[in-house]
Amino acid sequence: MIRVSRVLPSLLLLGVVAACGSTGTEAQSAPQATPRAEQSTSRAPEGPPPAPEPVADGPCPYLDTGFVAEKNGQLVPKVRLSADEPTPTCFFYASATEVQLTVRVYEGEAAVAKSVVDEAAPIADSNPAKAPAGWEGGSLATGAGAVYAVAKGGSAVVVTSNQKQTVKPKQIAEEAITNLGL
Repeated sequence: MIRVSRVLPSLLLLGVVAACGSTGTEAQSAPQATPRAEQSTSRAPEGPPPAPEPVADGPCPYLDTGFVAEKNGQLVPKVRLSADEPTPTCFFYASATEVQLTVRVYEGEAAVAKSVVDEAAPIADSNPAKAPAGWEGGSLATGAGAVYAVAKGGSAVVVTSNQKQTVKPKQIAEEAITNLGL
């Protein structure tokens, strides 16, 4: 019996040590959660990037102002550009403060390009757009004018006009795509 009484405290001590060991294991499992968190933050954004804003005056690097004036049917007294890289959004003005036409170009991931187009011309509300060849999206007349938005691979081009005819932004989108070599 004496031996059992000496073994019992030893067993209890081993149990306490084992319990402490499991706490250490739980603490070690916490750092494993960190790599998972890092993996989730490296995913591509789910939706389109925020709409660009004009930040500087200057000529549009991929569209001639005269071409835009002719196709949209209004004089263009001023052009402003966004800070987007590598291709800025071009804002063509009808007056000192009123934008008549905007040409937004996105180059990057295919899923984001599609979301840029879907935001501008939602499938449920727009007519199918398939020009130029290989590009897909939508066109629609809105209360404020018209939009023509198409994507191909990781590129998207969205043209919004203060004019109601979708043919005007379509022709301007085709010219921008050609001039950019997309």
